[in-house]
Amino acid sequence: MNNNYDVIIIGAGHAGVEAGLAAARLGCKTLLTTLNMDNIAQMPCNPAIGGPAKSHIVCEIDALGGEMGIAADKACIQMRMLNLGKGPAVHALRAQADKFLYHQIMKETVENQANLQVKQLLIDELDTDVVDGKVVVRGVRSETGEYFSARAVIICSGTFLCGRIILGELIYASGPNGQRTAIKLADSLKELGIELRRFKTGTPARVDARTLDFSKMVIQLGDSEGHSFSFMTPANHWSSVCNMPCWLTYTNARTHEVIRNNFHRAPLFSGTIEGTGPRYCPSIEDKVNRFADKDRHQLFVEPEGRHTNEMYVQGMSTSLPVDVQLEFLRTIPGMEQVEIVRPGYAIEYDCVDPLQLLPTLEFKSVCGLYSAGQFNGTSGYEEAAGQGLIAGINAALMVKGEQPLVLTRADAYIGVLIDDLTTKGTNEPYRMMTSRSEYRLVLRQDNADARLTPLGRSCGLVDDLRWQRFCEKQTLVQTGLQWLRDTKISPQPETLRLLELLQTAKLTTGISLYELLKRPEITYKILIEYFAAPDYGPEVCQQLEISVKYEGYINRQLEQVEQQRKLENKKLPEHIDYMDVPHLSHEARQKLKQVRPVSIGQATRISGVSPADVSILLIYLAGR
Repeated sequence: MNNNYDVIIIGAGHAGVEAGLAAARLGCKTLLTTLNMDNIAQMPCNPAIGGPAKSHIVCEIDALGGEMGIAADKACIQMRMLNLGKGPAVHALRAQADKFLYHQIMKETVENQANLQVKQLLIDELDTDVVDGKVVVRGVRSETGEYFSARAVIICSGTFLCGRIILGELIYASGPNGQRTAIKLADSLKELGIELRRFKTGTPARVDARTLDFSKMVIQLGDSEGHSFSFMTPANHWSSVCNMPCWLTYTNARTHEVIRNNFHRAPLFSGTIEGTGPRYCPSIEDKVNRFADKDRHQLFVEPEGRHTNEMYVQGMSTSLPVDVQLEFLRTIPGMEQVEIVRPGYAIEYDCVDPLQLLPTLEFKSVCGLYSAGQFNGTSGYEEAAGQGLIAGINAALMVKGEQPLVLTRADAYIGVLIDDLTTKGTNEPYRMMTSRSEYRLVLRQDNADARLTPLGRSCGLVDDLRWQRFCEKQTLVQTGLQWLRDTKISPQPETLRLLELLQTAKLTTGISLYELLKRPEITYKILIEYFAAPDYGPEVCQQLEISVKYEGYINRQLEQVEQQRKLENKKLPEHIDYMDVPHLSHEARQKLKQVRPVSIGQATRISGVSPADVSILLIYLAGR
């Protein structure tokens, strides 16, 4: 009886951890399996969380009641707010993390979560049944022969499914960092008719800090002021240990010469590597080959933690042989005497074609089977965690007989991510970027709680303390906006002198401070200092300033959101036969049959479905 669960998660990386915590916190008896208890939520690649668009996802995970933001704040060794020279839509927080501490925090969290049991297991097989003509998941079987039943199973295998390490001429079956790989599970999935594909990612060498000359590099310090991903992190969490330096250096002509001279030994060019690699994180040999006109590439040398000498060479991913890695690293300023602690390598792995998934991340062909993370064809810890959270929520809601949670493109970057995967698919490791969102002015990281915490509360994941803090913050925002509207200034001599001092236009009639704040040169901080505006704290004051200054743009985007929402609400029948819909183009029939969109809105985003095809679908629905 102890082997009966509501939800089972295969894999305890960033996706698996969020899925397991979500399902357990929603009251489901949950089993989280991992190949190695010492690698829960590990960071096999860069020791960092956040960055452009990725920080938005972390804040959204936190706003829904997830864990990544809380752990990243606790484990940070440096934080920087990027893109401050641009508008608030693309402001992005990036944190260097102590990767070992991050793992310890997450391991402690999952081990002490009620309703959640963690086991070190290699899952070999999915057990299914056929009920009313539908394939339904029943449980899993491990390599030891143990059987665990469940009403929902979530696959979060990351890069461990049929993983293959490639390091020069050395090739062997393995997951990241020499861990075991899962092979039989892939065969079980194929027997269910699930289509798998082969992707590839890579990592750079880790080097010994004691062998580096930092005087030849440019120091990169974090921000002195405190930041946080989590809306629950106390404002005073910042301390001196949160500002360990990173370092900037560059490749040069000699570096590129060494790499070019060894192209014949590069698995990337020899045909050894079969999987498709990430477009936006190419290996150094790929960069030297594709961008032959560039005389240098920047590299960031980043600490892996507070209590280790290992440094991560960001921008130097490679699968070249170890002797070549050492040779080209020693051509770089500050690395003339470098010693490699762990060589870089490429890893190939099996993943799924995400067009086989519903927007809930459940497989269309197997009821109760969900997937998340790199197994869905994405890259990045943040993208994985966001999917894991949604898969965990929806698996739990399915078990409880409740309606699923589907985030739209207007709700969250997580919604954009999942919609892109399940509507457009991906032929390469998918990476989230701000440019992928058409509503990025309303999908800012600073307002993730306003957008998503009510949704997290409605599905049961947001606890009372988080909800109380959220309500208090929103009350202050509304109070502040009303105060700005109600507080007037008139063209009195003293006011005119003050406006001249602030280098802003004079008044000819009285206006509210709400209108004054719309001026580019006026900030809410100025209103506090010169007009006795209430100081509600940095988070609320930021919300007030953005809400006022971008009001027109935000309202225009909200109108676009509402127009698209009407199309999203026009649902398409689950079993519609697109071959019988008259006048659709041949390509539209094929694409609609493959994707099986749940709504007219989703159909409009399928490549090959034209506006004319959408009109035909609308007429068809009206006729039904």
